[in-house]
Amino acid sequence: MKQNRNYPQAVVTKKQMKRIHEGHPWVYEDEIISIDDNIENGSLVDVYGEKGQYGGTGFYSALSRIRIRLLSHNANDTFDEAFFKRRVQYALQYRKDVMKEDFRACRLVHGESDELPGLTVDRYNDILVVEVTSYGMEQRKDIVYTALVQQLKAMGEEIHGIYERNESALRSKEGLEQYKGWYGDKHPSETKTVISENGILYEVDVENGQKTGFFLDQKYNRLAVRKMAYGRNVLDCCTHTGSFALNAAYGGAAHVKALDISDTAVAEAKHNALLNHLEDQVDFVQADVFEALDEIRKNHEHYDFIILDPPAFTKSRKTRYNAYQGYKEINAQAMKILPRGGYLATNSCSHFMSTEMFRAMLHEAAMAAGVQVRIVEERHASPDHPVLIGVDETDYLKFFLVQTI
Repeated sequence: MKQNRNYPQAVVTKKQMKRIHEGHPWVYEDEIISIDDNIENGSLVDVYGEKGQYGGTGFYSALSRIRIRLLSHNANDTFDEAFFKRRVQYALQYRKDVMKEDFRACRLVHGESDELPGLTVDRYNDILVVEVTSYGMEQRKDIVYTALVQQLKAMGEEIHGIYERNESALRSKEGLEQYKGWYGDKHPSETKTVISENGILYEVDVENGQKTGFFLDQKYNRLAVRKMAYGRNVLDCCTHTGSFALNAAYGGAAHVKALDISDTAVAEAKHNALLNHLEDQVDFVQADVFEALDEIRKNHEHYDFIILDPPAFTKSRKTRYNAYQGYKEINAQAMKILPRGGYLATNSCSHFMSTEMFRAMLHEAAMAAGVQVRIVEERHASPDHPVLIGVDETDYLKFFLVQTI
């Protein structure tokens, strides 16, 4: 039955209540049957089923198709400062448990997976990089930021600055401005820092780097590549900051060639190679990967380990088919180059390309290439990017290591 609380109330469909019961924290606009009038953007709203059963409480978004983002399913929760401090504490302790020595460069808060919807926090040494994409979280960010700094300090970790990367188009859908910059008056003079990941150094530019400055989610997938690279001729496609290429070189590859269409990315990758004294072991080349793969095959260049880590080919459900064909084409091109017994590490970072779809795509790519492949290993994002069961959107990264046979 409905609780005697002061929050506005929304009544949702049976279908939406089923999704809530299954663990999904989003309430869509077209699943709301009725809602109290004059609710302020960012306010807390209690969600109920048609029979009066309580579903949860969350942030109300007046403009987004995701009208309510649930924070809690506990009708006894009070959403005060102490509540958000607890949520931050849970998130930090989890990272301390699973990341161990990698705690200085990892994701500290992963939105809905940490029951802090619309909040992403990445740590690079003594800098936190934050992205806020919900109106309700924006209103409470001062409490959350303070909790992050204080609780990290209690763990013996000093934070010297918070950099906000609030540039996402999602913010405009929430009625929020887009911007980036330091939060508050106290911060380092530089927006660059050097992190260590798996023993390899990378310069991270929190102001201008992709996303929050670096792709932390591939941390242990890079290590998987390193373990397979010894003595092999490696081709790293879409190298970006050079992370897979450098891991292959560090792992004893005979030679590594790394490609990226961006001149800026190639320059960053070369700089990271210099940081690690691996500049003589990797050739970084600016090139369109599709065109380069075709030329490599025609020229009969020999590679027995190829890495494909392209940007997401789809960011919507409507374009999944076109993305599927794109992934199929690039993977088939790579498989045609590989000899019998060669290895392919291939990725997708779009949650719209499900694991099942990606596996089916690999099968079709192998048939198009006239080869057969077997799965050596199937991986996902590192554990600081946890998958919330029942929320497919959190299961976005697919990493397959396969062998041609």
